[in-house]
Amino acid sequence: MAKELSVRQHHLRQLVAQQAARIMAEEGITDFAFAKRKAARQLGMEDAHCLPGNAEIESELRLYHEIYRGEHHAAFLRQLRQNALATMRLLARFDPQLTGAVLEGTAGRYAETEIHLFADSDKEVELFLLNHKIPYQVKERIHQSGNGRRRIPVYTIESPGGPVRLSIFTPEDARISLRNASGGPARARAAYVEALLAGEHDGA
Repeated sequence: MAKELSVRQHHLRQLVAQQAARIMAEEGITDFAFAKRKAARQLGMEDAHCLPGNAEIESELRLYHEIYRGEHHAAFLRQLRQNALATMRLLARFDPQLTGAVLEGTAGRYAETEIHLFADSDKEVELFLLNHKIPYQVKERIHQSGNGRRRIPVYTIESPGGPVRLSIFTPEDARISLRNASGGPARARAAYVEALLAGEHDGA
């Protein structure tokens, strides 16, 4: 009986993961937790044991892009990464690190490129953008770090590849190594992105 229940739970987790992946790909949602909850509601599942982990959804998201977008997605992703690299080179003084769906290879058609910058003050970044006549919008978001929460300034600029979100952290934050749901780097410097484009790292 326990084995049958385990098999059923695994099947239900997979169904939720597939539905969550479809929601993220088609609706441009980037929040795994939100997509997971929405998928579970749509499928009428309330059992917490049937909710997949982020890595399971990420795997299904990659598969979704391969099945439904194929070579077009690979070309689209490459363009986003090339655009991200150009932005990182422009902002090199702030030790830029790519993160999010563009780095992980799960970016859909609504994806925003996310880059972390590291500066003593967000005003340094703002002054840089002003001096280079780069239009921007600024807001704040809540960043969870360990047991603490803090507000992070986020500057959004437009680029040939679409919106780029620049989250401003302190130089000390750059030394923190982060991993994503699949165990890979959660953020990466320009050299890593260059290697991704050259096919030297695994990645979609």
